[in-house]
Amino acid sequence: MTGKITYDAAVEATFNIIKEAETILPEDVVKALETAKENESSDVAISQIEAILKNIEIAGKNSVPLCQDTGILIFYVEIGRELNFDFDLKGAILEATRQATIQVPLRPNAVDPLTRSNSSDNTGEGLPDIKYDFVDGKQLKITVAPKGAGSENMSALRMMNPTELESINDFIVETVLNAGGRPCPPIIVGVGIGGSFDKAARLAKSSLLRNVDDMDDEEKEILARINSLGIGPMGLGGDTTALAVHIGRSYCHTASLPVAINIQCWANRHASVTLGGEE
Repeated sequence: MTGKITYDAAVEATFNIIKEAETILPEDVVKALETAKENESSDVAISQIEAILKNIEIAGKNSVPLCQDTGILIFYVEIGRELNFDFDLKGAILEATRQATIQVPLRPNAVDPLTRSNSSDNTGEGLPDIKYDFVDGKQLKITVAPKGAGSENMSALRMMNPTELESINDFIVETVLNAGGRPCPPIIVGVGIGGSFDKAARLAKSSLLRNVDDMDDEEKEILARINSLGIGPMGLGGDTTALAVHIGRSYCHTASLPVAINIQCWANRHASVTLGGEE
């Protein structure tokens, strides 16, 4: 989209990507599931992947959510340094979230952490979680990544000693082993190494946005170890416990080695839109 960005245009575009993310799985994830089915040796595992693929087909055909847990909404916003706009961008994202809750629809998942009072519209103090970054250009890019609790609850973070470098991969594999079938495998494993306590977690989560097939040799090696665990699709055994391992890294303090692991279920949902500037 080109031209001046307005509040209404931002609301509409954000609503559209929320609906897309909730109802249509990215093609790279679908292809990875299809490949996993072809490579599976377990009949039970094959049947589970077939059910997942059928689920994806029905959701897309009928424009309904892929999962009953429509998650909380995580937004990544990239703002071009040469872009000027004169409206409340956060307000537009909140309004789109409210509209999507009613119209997609989304399950109202946002609650006060202590009273458990539900806002009923997936907004509240700190939610949706919006992360802003400034980039070159005149465009505004908004990415949404719904995150369900089943996989999120299986995540982990450890403040390692810098002498524990050789233990990082073991920690990743152990985290997946401890999670078992609870995060609805086949999973995608996001890892953040370095930074600070919170930076490592942000690296792990943002790593889930990468193309499933985009893995280096180390990531592939960890993936092979995870798949050798035999947890399999939905925890019922098989060759495919994970589809990918993605690692993000950051420089950190000389006395520190934070390592975070953010688990994502097979429904690795996300969608983006770019507004303003020139294509």
